Amino acid sequence: MRDLDPPRSLDRLLRPRSVALFGGSWAENVIVQLRKAGFSGDIWPVHPKRKEIAGVSCLASLADLPSAPDAAFVGVNREASVDVIGALAQMGAGGAVCFASGFKETEEGAGADLQDRLVAAAGSMPILGPNCYGFLNALDMVTLWPDQHGLVPVESGVAIVGQSSNVAINLTMQRRGLPIAYVLMAGNQAQTGLADLALAALHDPRTTAVGMHVEGFGSLRAFEAMALEARRLNKPVVVLKAGRSAAAQAATLTHTASLAGASTVASAFLRRTGCVEVTSLGAFLETLKLLHHGGPLTGPSVVSVSCSGGEASLMADGAEGTAVQWPPFPEKTHEELRTILGPIVTVANPLDYHTFIWGDTERMTATFSAVLRGGFDLGVFVLDLPRPDRCSQEGYACAVDAILAARQATGARTAVLASLPEAINETLTARFEAHGVTVLHGMTDGLAAIDAAIRAGRLTPSDTPALLARPGEPGTATTLSEADSKAALARHGLRIPAAVTAPDPDGIVQAARTLRFPLALKALGLAHKSESGAVALHLATPEALRGAAHRLAPASQGLLAEEMAEPGPELLVGVTRDPTGLLALTLGAGGVLTELLRDSATLVLPATREEIRAALERLRLATLLHGYRGQPPADLDALLDAIEAVAAYAEAVAPRLLELDVNPLIAGPRGAVAVDALIRLEAP
Repeated sequence: MRDLDPPRSLDRLLRPRSVALFGGSWAENVIVQLRKAGFSGDIWPVHPKRKEIAGVSCLASLADLPSAPDAAFVGVNREASVDVIGALAQMGAGGAVCFASGFKETEEGAGADLQDRLVAAAGSMPILGPNCYGFLNALDMVTLWPDQHGLVPVESGVAIVGQSSNVAINLTMQRRGLPIAYVLMAGNQAQTGLADLALAALHDPRTTAVGMHVEGFGSLRAFEAMALEARRLNKPVVVLKAGRSAAAQAATLTHTASLAGASTVASAFLRRTGCVEVTSLGAFLETLKLLHHGGPLTGPSVVSVSCSGGEASLMADGAEGTAVQWPPFPEKTHEELRTILGPIVTVANPLDYHTFIWGDTERMTATFSAVLRGGFDLGVFVLDLPRPDRCSQEGYACAVDAILAARQATGARTAVLASLPEAINETLTARFEAHGVTVLHGMTDGLAAIDAAIRAGRLTPSDTPALLARPGEPGTATTLSEADSKAALARHGLRIPAAVTAPDPDGIVQAARTLRFPLALKALGLAHKSESGAVALHLATPEALRGAAHRLAPASQGLLAEEMAEPGPELLVGVTRDPTGLLALTLGAGGVLTELLRDSATLVLPATREEIRAALERLRLATLLHGYRGQPPADLDALLDAIEAVAAYAEAVAPRLLELDVNPLIAGPRGAVAVDALIRLEAP
């Protein structure tokens, strides 16, 4: 990985012994939260007109501070913030939160200039923001935060890192039993980015996992370095990436660009770095909880236990499309359960043990213990309690006691799952978790968390840095013709059909005398020739070629005739440049149905041959590649060679590449041939 500037130490900022505060009402809110948290360090409010703030005596100016503060909350306007940050840096402060907005997040040009000045003023002093609430440290009870929050003191827990302070506040109000150690906000990431904050949390031995709500990655190299360090420390990173449903992409010429949207590339990047991705706030919290209590799952085998066939069915259905597997009980366990439950109960996974043993704590314990001894990677007990304001929960004590006793007797990894988040309370959650039983709140979120914990255990991240082209909006683009595109790719090893070009019908018929019929004829100068009717196939004679040439010539910028490729499954192989600078390799079903089928997989370059092979196997098209209904299988080694040739070209021209589309690449039984190709490059 390319060397990075060493990260600034955030130790003084995140665990300060002294705090200075600048501003009026927002600074007052911070003092209220610090005192509520029991912060034992020095609190120094600075205000030129007030004698005290929230009962704490004020200093008239920054120059009156008794020493350089470890941390500062700067809650003044944006112009004044630059001056205060500069003065704090000059006196050797440990770091600061810049609360003000109106910087680069606005469309106003002055905002971007002001943010640059802010970073320059900070120098080597770390700053969070601007446009940032700050941070919460529930391990040391430091709350440099100008609003209410829901954190309580913890001895260990997860760190939540993000940019949206409002989302962070909401997450602190969770009632799911998740111990949150840190909430760290980056705001605009003007200087200190999400990866820097995550790295600081990872290095605290009391942090068990990191959850990141990512709007923009910031420095991709810093993110890669953070993920590498997380793997070294054996601490999982969970990411909820915003922007999955971004508005329509900018107009593109290739099918690949329409398939490899920003969210697809982001997901590929996260897989590459070894981070586990989730898609909702509920799954985010539940995944962090499951990882906090035991780390990633060692395998996909899960057993579900409930006293309802309906719950068993919902569990089975809810796991469709996930990594969760419901293997049958081992024979010994099956017989043991049949002996305990009797012949009426069907012993299957998910297990509905009916209500015959409900209230018999001894038999329930025996049943649950037998299940947990079955060797599953996770045992899940579905348990919903009645609401205590209208009903009695006394009748459910048998289930609670039996689950705890079974867990104690077996030591197996165990979870309780409430089908609705409100169907189990914090008190009971705390009791379960004190005895090593994770409580998952909500069937949908709980199953998503189990799926994520399984995926976290399977991740095989790459230590090779991602290939980065120039980030940002491209400059002037040039589009190569099909002939030139194929020739460029062929120089890197891609096999293409024998072909000739000519400007007019007579010329193409004459040139085609060197080719083997049947031929395909294409009109040059069009991006999507099939949709435009600019392709004629299976031309068996010169006369057929001449007729097709006269039909296509008026709408063309020249004609291309090539030998027909051997039939086989049609693939798309393409490379696009993400706005972050990442180069993404997309594989999918090709031909005219590419966007209709949307059967694709995306990798971040560079990619190994095994990664490419695994991506191909994820496609629904893989069935055709292996031979289907008597058809011969494709030459997979030749197909992999072809894809690697495309990737090699992309890496060679990475600084200029915008889009590359080979569609279709025909995977025949005796080789892979690129029938069509299109390349867009940024002009030098």
